[in-house]
Amino acid sequence: MGFADSLKNLFGKAKEQASEVADKAKEMAEDLGEKAAPMMEKAKGAASDFGEKAAPMMEKAKEAASGAFGKAKEAAGDVKDKVDDKIDDLRHAETEPSGAGKDATESTEGTTEA
Repeated sequence: MGFADSLKNLFGKAKEQASEVADKAKEMAEDLGEKAAPMMEKAKGAASDFGEKAAPMMEKAKEAASGAFGKAKEAAGDVKDKVDDKIDDLRHAETEPSGAGKDATESTEGTTEA
C-alpha cells in the first residue's frame, strides 16, 4: 500500500499544483485585461480621431483628382480636335490640285479649245 499511497500523494500534489497554476494564469489574464483596457480605449480613440481627420483630406484628394482628370480630358479633347483638323486639311490637300499643277491645267485648257 505504500506505493499506492505515494502515487495518490504524487497525483494529488500535481492536481493541486495544476489548479494553482491555472488560478495564477487566470489572475494574470484578468490583470492583463484590466491593464490593456485603457490602452484599447486610447487606440480606439486614436483610430476614430484619425478617421475624422482623414475624411476631409480624402475629400480634397478626390476633388483634386477629379479636377486633374477633367483638365486632362479637356486637353486630350483639344489635341484630338487639332489632329482631326490636320487630317481634314491633309485630305482636302490630296483632293485639290496643287498650285503648280492647277496652273498647268488652266494653261492646257486654253490651248485645247483653240
